[in-house]
Amino acid sequence: ASLCLDGSNIFVSVRENSLTGQFISNITITSNPGANTIRLCLTGLNADWFFLEGRTIRLNSSAFRVLDREVLGPFLIAELICYENDIKHSHYKILVEILNENDNKPNFVLETVQPISISEMAAVNSVVFTVKAVDADGDMISYIIDPSSEDGSFFRIDLPNSGKVVLNKPLDYESRTHLQLEQNTAEKFNTSTVLTVNIEDVDDQYPRFLPCTPVSPGVPVCINPTYTANITQKHQDTALEFSPGPIRAEDGDQGINSPLRFMILSDDQGRFVINNRTGEIRLTRAVEDRQPAPNFTLKVMQVDDMLKYSVASVLIRVLSQNLFPPVFNTTTFKGFLIQSSSPASIISTYGNQVLQIQVSDRDFSDGVNPNIRYFLHPPSRLYQVTEGGVLIARTDQLHDFNRHILQQVVAKDEESGEEVSASVDIEVLQQGQA
Repeated sequence: ASLCLDGSNIFVSVRENSLTGQFISNITITSNPGANTIRLCLTGLNADWFFLEGRTIRLNSSAFRVLDREVLGPFLIAELICYENDIKHSHYKILVEILNENDNKPNFVLETVQPISISEMAAVNSVVFTVKAVDADGDMISYIIDPSSEDGSFFRIDLPNSGKVVLNKPLDYESRTHLQLEQNTAEKFNTSTVLTVNIEDVDDQYPRFLPCTPVSPGVPVCINPTYTANITQKHQDTALEFSPGPIRAEDGDQGINSPLRFMILSDDQGRFVINNRTGEIRLTRAVEDRQPAPNFTLKVMQVDDMLKYSVASVLIRVLSQNLFPPVFNTTTFKGFLIQSSSPASIISTYGNQVLQIQVSDRDFSDGVNPNIRYFLHPPSRLYQVTEGGVLIARTDQLHDFNRHILQQVVAKDEESGEEVSASVDIEVLQQGQA
């Protein structure tokens, strides 16, 4: 009988990534393969992945040719041919299963990690999007959100293998217009990606007047400004200029930015009109008399829709017609003061009369402007001036006799803002010197 008939088919397995020389199988032909009459050789589709070493078949891999199940498939197929006296007597099948190893990093499906948009009104605890990754090794993938990512706290994954991302806390377009979170897979070879979530604005905010002063830092709710303007009795048919700026407003939903309309709510007998698009207020007719009230207070409303509106106050002050500036009747006032231990003394002038520093204003029939305020410049810790223009000194702190102190006194028209100044020459006298 032929010596080649002692062999058998080979069915074995080997792990992927095994090194060259890895044992595959022994050959059951009992005669010495080195005998002159017997010759063995490997052939077939994957024969180059093996080599013979005596009666042993070993793996023929290398650092540049790795046994990779994901590339080669699950099996290697070859044949062992046995020749006796150079005549083929038998052949045996070799089937080697490549056992899978977890050696591949999963990859996110590109379509599931594109920037997405979510309404700011999305319900908390609802699934807002789903991510998916594939693993060439076929392993089950678990998904996690990196808790250290800046916006990771907005989302969570309740079922790690599902990839379904749940909204964890409310969204607000006015606070954040987009979020970023890092999505990871949890297995031997992890992979991660950064997802961008754009928040869609919903018409849920009230309009607001500008400039906006937040009620507190980080809170998108404004304290409406009070707009002020000054007019005189001579003004008529003119656009008013307001402080802290023109009457302006914006939609609280800046992503929508709906057009707003302005209207005057208060009853002003038609003296003022407002442009319902720009907010400009015009005075339509002159104010004949500042009495009984020198001011007008309006309520101006801006409307997004009839359910969302905001109201601001507008103060229009009617000022006296200012044709002449206030003036002092002298450039330098002369004052005297007797040094004493008294804490305060009124400064007098010639004839032992009280020194009263006053301006006259020709805009008033009696020359007395009730809007004048007096003050010292620079401020003094030794002297002060009353509303009536009387100078008071802290006598007990004046120790140097015959000392001349020069003070600057300023009179300011609080209504027009006009200022005028004069000097006060104060002489400190000793007891009995007056």
